[in-house]
Amino acid sequence: MITSTIKTESHIGGAHRPGRWLALSVLVLAVLLVAVDATVLGLATPFLSEDLEPTGNQLLWIGDVYSFVIAGLLVSMGSLGDRIGRKKLLLIGATAFGAVSVLNAYATSPEMMIVARALLGVAGATLMPSTLALIRNLFHDPRERSLAIGIWGAMASAGAAVGPVVGGFLLEHFWWGSVFLINLPVMAVLVLVGLKLIPESKNPNPGPWDVPSVALSLVGVIGIVYAVKELASHGLSLDAGVAALLGVAALTWFVRRQLTLPAPLLDMRLFRHRGFSGAVAADLLTILGLSGLVFFLSQFFQLVQGRQPLEAGLAELPAAIGAVTAGLVAGVVARRFSVRSVVAGGLAAVGLALAVLTTLDQHTGYPLLGAALLVVGVGAGFSFTVTADVILSSVPKEQAGSASAVSETAYELGAALGIAILGSIVTGIYRGFATPAGVPSDVASAAHESLGGAVEASGSLAPETATALVSSAQDAFVDGLRIAAGVGAAVLLATAVAAWFLLRGQKLEDGVEH
Repeated sequence: MITSTIKTESHIGGAHRPGRWLALSVLVLAVLLVAVDATVLGLATPFLSEDLEPTGNQLLWIGDVYSFVIAGLLVSMGSLGDRIGRKKLLLIGATAFGAVSVLNAYATSPEMMIVARALLGVAGATLMPSTLALIRNLFHDPRERSLAIGIWGAMASAGAAVGPVVGGFLLEHFWWGSVFLINLPVMAVLVLVGLKLIPESKNPNPGPWDVPSVALSLVGVIGIVYAVKELASHGLSLDAGVAALLGVAALTWFVRRQLTLPAPLLDMRLFRHRGFSGAVAADLLTILGLSGLVFFLSQFFQLVQGRQPLEAGLAELPAAIGAVTAGLVAGVVARRFSVRSVVAGGLAAVGLALAVLTTLDQHTGYPLLGAALLVVGVGAGFSFTVTADVILSSVPKEQAGSASAVSETAYELGAALGIAILGSIVTGIYRGFATPAGVPSDVASAAHESLGGAVEASGSLAPETATALVSSAQDAFVDGLRIAAGVGAAVLLATAVAAWFLLRGQKLEDGVEH
């Protein structure tokens, strides 16, 4: 069986497959697609708020329903790719992603936008596990694979940089929906070129795709994330309690079912590997600490400091530059020193940078903000690249899709929890701001929903009253942002300590696999 598997995988991928770097360049387009989409939304939020007039809760759902759905489906889609073919799933997903992007662009109500974002999550869930699993299959030399994963991570960061800049340009010249249409040309290139360049790969002996396990993982993840979101927003409630119980029950059943199936959707025995478990935990908690803050940072640049969309996008470039640079050298640095020192050091750097942001106010100069963003980028680039390498190299090639899916699930679940928890902190503190005298109740109600709503609502007031309302709202928003940064810093620093112990003795592979 082992010999047969190695022969099948080697035949498909080849230890030194010609054109593997060209194939990689097509794969990272999918990463670019997802990263651009995620960062563009934050930049478009003020315009979307003005046009669709969502409530504060709807705005959070628009921000995180994509991550909810993608987190719930990633394991299932990674396993599906192992079975039907990772290339096939990638191309189907890319086509669907482009089509649903059109629905996002032309959404006419908050409810329609939430549904469109959820459907985009379904399509997005097919992309990320497929790209990492195909990299695992294309590059059998561990050093080459480290570099390929570094490029993969760097392109995700580049997408985070390109998204705000391109999005800012589009927002200054077109309507907010145009930021979703930039997915279409990328999708077209990926599908047309990918058909010829990307080799197919799948598990040669996958077993059936277990539909009950798919349903259990989806219900479990969404139930838990929804419960956390409700607890953070409204405290203890019947809805949150029911969702939490349902989520825990579904995930417990899911785990028990995987341990009894001859061909499980997710091999739970992977978590017996300390390095694998440590890397997954580091990914989840890091993104949790970062995502909620990043979601609101674009609004801070635009609605508090008054930057234009393109300028706000350029202001966030240092984080992407740092992540790209660190990602490309992370494998070399981890072999020179150690996996745990690079991951723990990277996480600590991000935590300290977030701690600096607790000093934020409306007039904080850009040098401090830019330096903090650069440190965040470097730390995250080192950590994510090395943990992705650890996760992929700690499992057999035929399980690459499932392992990649676990890695991406941790990422997306962390993003959903981060926006839910840290976003709810910002929103909760923001809604408590004092309304200046002379503001009508309907205007005050709209202003308390979101900062974008306050700026929009102030247009109907006398200049002095409008200025007082917007200033009070901005102060409250910044207060919330400072506290969220503090919570994020605490999470990252605690994760750095945990990673130091969990990744003890972990090393990246050397030499060529045979």
